[in-house]
Amino acid sequence: MKKGMVTLLTGLSMAALLAGGCANNDVVKKEEPVVPAVAVEKVVPVKPVEQAVPAAQPVVTPQISQASQAASEKPAAAEIKLETAYFDFDKADLRQDARDVLSKNAEVILKTLAGAKVQIEGHCDERGSAEYNMALGERRAKSAQKYLTTLGVKASNLPVISYGKEKPAVAGNDEAAWAKNRRAEFVIVK
Repeated sequence: MKKGMVTLLTGLSMAALLAGGCANNDVVKKEEPVVPAVAVEKVVPVKPVEQAVPAAQPVVTPQISQASQAASEKPAAAEIKLETAYFDFDKADLRQDARDVLSKNAEVILKTLAGAKVQIEGHCDERGSAEYNMALGERRAKSAQKYLTTLGVKASNLPVISYGKEKPAVAGNDEAAWAKNRRAEFVIVK
């Protein structure tokens, strides 16, 4: 009787664990809203007022090559700067200021860098082991990647890499320096 009861309780416990699943480690918290991408308003061109041109004067229309016209419409990738997202100590969760930065970056990527690859680099401050910081840097980069994908950027265009504590932005051993080193940077690859 006791052996049967123990077996039954063990089976029920295992079933409850399997049904509950593992803990879900969402980087974007369920209770925090995702900022939607900004809607683009449609611009209707206005027709210019026609002026009478005397017959004696020929009308000269400037010829603009397609290459120079395309260059004037989109800035070169080297001119585009994406902002850096910062993190709290030992965290990969996105703060509200980081979400705002990522929303701006998503808008730039979608409008001017469509199809380009933007590498997300995860960085940490100098505290902690090299191995721990490499893993934390990767979690930060993936957190930024996941949020950008919720804003419409393709994940295949957002490769991630972690530098851990190997490439500090600011040298120093105080909180101000450490805060600048806990970051995710965005580098346009192509």
